[in-house]
Amino acid sequence: MSGGVDVLPTVRALLGPDGCAVVDPVEAAARMAWSTVVEPGDAVAGVLVQGLGAERSLALVHAAGDDGTRMLLESCGDAGLPGTESPRAFARALDEALRRWSPRLDRSDVQGVAAAARAVGARLLVPGHPGWPVSVDDLGPHAPVVLWARSGRRATAAALAVVGSRANTVAGAEAAAEITSAAADAGCTVVSGGAYGIDATAHRVAVAAGVPTVAVLAGGIDQLYPVGNTDLLRDVARQGALLAESPPGTRPSRWRFLARNRLIAALGAATVVVEAGARSGALNTAHHAGQLGRPVFAVPGAFSSAASVGCHRLVAEGRAQIVVRPGDPVDAVVGHGSAAGVGGEPGVGEPLRSGREDPGVLRVLDALGRRASGEQELAVRSGMSLGEVADALALAELQGLVAQTVGGWARA
Repeated sequence: MSGGVDVLPTVRALLGPDGCAVVDPVEAAARMAWSTVVEPGDAVAGVLVQGLGAERSLALVHAAGDDGTRMLLESCGDAGLPGTESPRAFARALDEALRRWSPRLDRSDVQGVAAAARAVGARLLVPGHPGWPVSVDDLGPHAPVVLWARSGRRATAAALAVVGSRANTVAGAEAAAEITSAAADAGCTVVSGGAYGIDATAHRVAVAAGVPTVAVLAGGIDQLYPVGNTDLLRDVARQGALLAESPPGTRPSRWRFLARNRLIAALGAATVVVEAGARSGALNTAHHAGQLGRPVFAVPGAFSSAASVGCHRLVAEGRAQIVVRPGDPVDAVVGHGSAAGVGGEPGVGEPLRSGREDPGVLRVLDALGRRASGEQELAVRSGMSLGEVADALALAELQGLVAQTVGGWARA
């Protein structure tokens, strides 16, 4: 893996005492080697590593480069790996993967990766390590082979992913801040991508509130990107964690930004999209969350706002719930709702009132006594015209405040 150099002492140091107690350093080293060969989310690599083990699968892949794929295919079939029930299709997928991996196979430098990680104080996380976020296992074969972490505080189990536009509006920033503040009050970890805009707002509010926050990087753990958020990302590392799956030294790229979105979705028990344009990467995160069966929320905005087009589409297509109050996404994470919202806002079970508290509705409700009344009588009592009474009653009926009976209108 690294020119005959014994990397196990370095790997043990990266795992730490708690990791070494439960993780095989040889397997961890093999996973590190795999991470230098494949791009994030490579499903074929995921199937091999999960089904055969990192060390064995890597050895078989190296052998396949010299002697062909027969032994590798037989091993996969004997282990009953997913996909081997269709041998021809599996063999084609494996051949394509080997061509994809071959340029990097002989250049894997675990020792160099380890040195770069240690230079920034990063830890190595693999499945079974106490610091491994088990929620990413829900990604199946697309789960990360390894994770690199720079952290000062372990995240809590309950996490909310907050994502959105880089070019946010003032209203979007205010919404993100309120939602993050509600998450902080509930003791939730806030997960985002460390980007400009909504991501940065969520991280800043979490840092100010003193709760853990996690930023998932699109490059290596030593690549604090964007540069303008370097100080913020360092604050995140001190108070929560920076996570990356690509080896140290890997530069962020458009593909890796899209790939890291699946990790943000997997880390959050729910995802809220605050603002998203028609082609926003935040929609990609929402898509991954939906595929994982996680609740997805979207914050509505002005219909004329380009920054809200993506959120409106999510709601219109039934892929996201609309955020009525800041605590809605938090309730989905912590698993309970309340009869009254933050600041005395109506709860789910309380009848909706007009956003303007329509004065006509109020006058009609005041005019209604204990007995049902006709529209003519209500007009006399309220001092409104028949047309105004009819309009007010229609609005009140839609809101569940009144009902039409045989004897006329009555309170619901």
